[in-house]
Amino acid sequence: MSWSLAHSPPLMALRRLSLWVASALLVIDLLAMLYGVLARYLAGGAPIWTDELARYLIIGAVMLALGSVWIEGGHMRVALIERLIPRLASRLLSWYQWLLTLVLAIGGAWFSFQYAQSVAIFQSQGLGISRAVPVMSVPIGFALLALMALCHGPHPLPTLDTEEPHS
Repeated sequence: MSWSLAHSPPLMALRRLSLWVASALLVIDLLAMLYGVLARYLAGGAPIWTDELARYLIIGAVMLALGSVWIEGGHMRVALIERLIPRLASRLLSWYQWLLTLVLAIGGAWFSFQYAQSVAIFQSQGLGISRAVPVMSVPIGFALLALMALCHGPHPLPTLDTEEPHS
């Protein structure tokens, strides 16, 4: 694969950081769910905040890992058609996928940021925090995806069977 800005040291550090934070959120999510299950079966009821915290943490983890997983080709996608069509058509398809990803990620970041600001006055029932706090993981995740896609450029993404797609 040809070198792209996506492989620059600052972006690689950002990718590692986002994956580490997402992993930490998943571990905390697991602990919160285990606490909720144990409390439900041992004490007869779980605090309401355990379900809410688990929901917010899983959404945050997924959104923070979104860009890094996309750029590594680790998301679920079928790349069969890219290998079966002629090289020029494959390049056009890569451009189309890249532009579509950019438009959707930028749009998702914009609209979810607007939504997060609109719910800032409301508090979550279980945790008692502003709803904007957990919802901000959505625009941050979409912004990271847009940044990763922009830096990757319209190059084919790696697939599970090949690390180096033809470009």
